[in-house]
Amino acid sequence: MPRPDILSRNPFEDAFEKLGDAPLTLAVLDLDHFKTLNDTLGRAEGDRVLRGVERLLAGSLPTGSIVGRLGGDEYTVILPETAAETALILFDEVIRHFHIHRDPHWPRTLGLSVGLAARPAHAHSFADLSRAADEALLRAKREGRSRACIYVESKMVLKSNYYPKSQLERLAKLSGALGRTEASLLREALDELIERHRGAL
Repeated sequence: MPRPDILSRNPFEDAFEKLGDAPLTLAVLDLDHFKTLNDTLGRAEGDRVLRGVERLLAGSLPTGSIVGRLGGDEYTVILPETAAETALILFDEVIRHFHIHRDPHWPRTLGLSVGLAARPAHAHSFADLSRAADEALLRAKREGRSRACIYVESKMVLKSNYYPKSQLERLAKLSGALGRTEASLLREALDELIERHRGAL
């Protein structure tokens, strides 16, 4: 089985775009408590851990998978034509393998956490899928780390006394026109608002 190269961010995003609108699952993963290992055992050992993770991903993922390193200990994977539930089973195996075969000198807290988001179920664009997978990764961390989680869209309750009916109707129309959920559009607007007023935070 040919092993995928580990791409940097720009080539990885280019590879995503080349897939067009094909169904896929995007995974975002990082190492739990990696900074602790770097601080206690040194960067050389940290680099050895990262090489081991890259070998594990390259050797465990199905043919056609695309692997990228976003920086530090954060990786991202595209699994074309793969449902999120199938990807969850796959990454559960990867996490278990990492746990069983890790070096006994590494901190016991060192593990892998993974967030998963699928197209078209959760989002379409790279930015939206990445945001959804990041949210799933944060949930994996909150729920105890060393696990994989699929994105679950939080239900945003829109109350007419907060949002005029005309705004809600326009939001619904925009959602349909763009092929995106209302929640993802509201999250994007909130992200932009926070970024615009970052100096006040």
